[in-house]
Amino acid sequence: MAAAAGGCVPVRVCHQEIVKFDLEIKAAVQDIRDCPGPLSALTELNAAVKEKFRHLRGRIQELEQMAREQDKESEKQALLQEVENHKKQMLSNQAAWRKANLACKLAIDNSEKDQLLQGRDSLRQRKTTKESLAESASNITESLMSISRMMSQQVQQSEETVQTLANSSRTILEANEEFKSMSGTIQLGRKLITKYNRRELTDKLLIFLALALFLATVLYILKKRLFPFL
Repeated sequence: MAAAAGGCVPVRVCHQEIVKFDLEIKAAVQDIRDCPGPLSALTELNAAVKEKFRHLRGRIQELEQMAREQDKESEKQALLQEVENHKKQMLSNQAAWRKANLACKLAIDNSEKDQLLQGRDSLRQRKTTKESLAESASNITESLMSISRMMSQQVQQSEETVQTLANSSRTILEANEEFKSMSGTIQLGRKLITKYNRRELTDKLLIFLALALFLATVLYILKKRLFPFL
């Protein structure tokens, strides 16, 4: 009885420490389940959980040793039953710990994959942007070349127009010179008509000749202007 009474305090303390470590392990397992990463953080949490399991296992062994040292069989069996319950709870916590690690590692792997895919998408977007810029530059260059060709054609057309106007100007000058020559011929005919006015037959002949010359000149000019191919 004295041994049993003396062992009540250590048993109670050991039991309290077991409960404390059990609660701390459950909280640590939840932290592992919620851990966003990286793997180094998960490693630190697992190291802390291992240490708590080591302390918990030691306290359970101490409680089992105390139970076997009890004088009363009823107290011995009661403590051994508590030890068995604590062992089962520890096994449950270990299973939950393994599941939390698997879930956390899976979440970290998925996160790393997402980051990798985002990096690839970013590279693909940059590549697409570069290709778009190159295509835009090529289109701008092609447009500038097209404008340059159009301007060259316009300049060529302008040169042809200027040349046509120059040819027309020369033609008008030539016609003016011909009309001046025809005017001189008419004046000469008038002088002849005036000079030989009194001589009817001669005058008529001269007038006829002058008119014929005039008409011939006019016909010649008209022929030159209207029928240049004849």
